[in-house]
Amino acid sequence: MYTVLADLLVLLHFTFIVFVVAGGLLVLKWPVLAWIHLPAAAWGAVVEFQGWICPLTPLEIRLRDIAGERSYSGDFIDNYVLALMYPGGLTAEIQILLGCLVILLNMLIYTLIWRRAQTAR
Repeated sequence: MYTVLADLLVLLHFTFIVFVVAGGLLVLKWPVLAWIHLPAAAWGAVVEFQGWICPLTPLEIRLRDIAGERSYSGDFIDNYVLALMYPGGLTAEIQILLGCLVILLNMLIYTLIWRRAQTAR
C-alpha cells in the first residue's frame, strides 16, 4: 500500500511540475486558473532559486522506507526529472536555469494573455 501511495505521490509531483512550467497554456483557455497557476509557478521558481527540496519529496522517501523499498537522497527533480535529462546530476546552476526558464516561459504566456485581453477591449 505504501508503494502505491509513493507512486501516486510521484505522479502528483510530476503533474505539479508540468503545471508550474506550462500551466500558463491552460490559462489561455481558462483565465480563472491564473489564480492557481501564478502562486504555483512562483513556488516552483523559488524552490529552484533557493535550492530547496519540495515537501513532497521527503514524504515520498518516507513512504518508500515504510514499504521497505530503496529510497534515494536528494530531491524529486534530481532523482526523476534530471536523471532523464541530465545524467550528470543537479547543480545549483542548473536549478537557477530551471527557475529562470519557468519565469520566462510563463512571462511569455501571460504577456500573450494580457495582449489578448487588451485586444478584446
